[in-house]
Amino acid sequence: PELVRCDRRQVLVDPYGKAVSGLEEWGAREEGPNGRLDRLRSRVVDEEFDWGHEHPLNIPLADSIIYETHVRGFTRHPTSGAAHPGTFRGVAEKIPYLQELGVTAVELMPVTEFDETDVEFRNPDTGELLRNYWGYQPASFFAPKASYAGDGGPAAAVREFREMVKALHEAGIEVILDMVFNHTGEGDERGPTFCWRGLDNPTYYLLEPETGRYLNYSGCGNTMNCNHPVVRHQILSALRYWVTEMHVDGFRFDLASILGRGRDGEVLPNPPILEAIAADPVMAHVKLIAEAWDAAGLYQVGSFPSWGRWAEWNGLFRDDVRRFAKSDPGLTRLLATRLAGSPDLYRGSGRAPWHSINFVTCHDGFTLNDLVS
Repeated sequence: PELVRCDRRQVLVDPYGKAVSGLEEWGAREEGPNGRLDRLRSRVVDEEFDWGHEHPLNIPLADSIIYETHVRGFTRHPTSGAAHPGTFRGVAEKIPYLQELGVTAVELMPVTEFDETDVEFRNPDTGELLRNYWGYQPASFFAPKASYAGDGGPAAAVREFREMVKALHEAGIEVILDMVFNHTGEGDERGPTFCWRGLDNPTYYLLEPETGRYLNYSGCGNTMNCNHPVVRHQILSALRYWVTEMHVDGFRFDLASILGRGRDGEVLPNPPILEAIAADPVMAHVKLIAEAWDAAGLYQVGSFPSWGRWAEWNGLFRDDVRRFAKSDPGLTRLLATRLAGSPDLYRGSGRAPWHSINFVTCHDGFTLNDLVS
């Protein structure tokens, strides 16, 4: 079986690189089997930044009102009135609006580098090639997306992300990042090789030992081998970097149940990576929020390994409130349980009501407008 996929002729991205060049222009496409991904290069950036008197806000989770948004989509339309639409600076421009809403934190959909042109799907009406707009296909765990910077440069992305965090903190608003550690943008055996696969395929990914095929618990072609010591170190290093150097206040972990799987895909009772994150001193006051399921049917809402630290997106709150709103019978008791903090889910694991992240809509599924229409 083909387990090792190293090509000494290929230049790979540094998996610890703080900036990546090659994707500066949003939506630009290039010919070739892998498009722009063939010319990704890691960049050294000036890491000096004057944070002034900025400091962590440490808003209690019980008092947190989280606003999920997409950096580009938040200000891209002219009606946003942003002078720097679709960028980190644009988010900072909307601080008065966020304060008016009364939110205590913005949760940004993926901001680490990704290639939005890696899809071949077309608009059925126009034939136009679509884009991977959300960004759940990471090309880096460290580098902020270059096209989210005003002048489209990888070094500027690092600086402007910090400027955004500094401005939000000064306004009393925390920053939570949606991190995708469960898979990468390299896909399955048909996908591009630009980083992890070319470095050490059987270390970074879960593979069938007999065939070398990728185990696909993410629904995106591959699954990171999150509990291997090498991958564990990289995930922890990335989280510490975003906390210590970029001053992020918390993380939402996409398909976090995958981080609880072992090297054969088995569900571990005490996953080392989840325990290490929960016990890490650098993240002692950082918000840890799990999307407590994966694409292979593992559903852990209320039972996600927590060590008293991990909060969860409460998908049952979403479902029960929606069902009550559309007048399904027998929902009154369930609604009361959800509004009381879902004690049926969290009391037994030593967690509190605020470990339930209650929501009705998110980036998945119907918009709130569609939901009530």
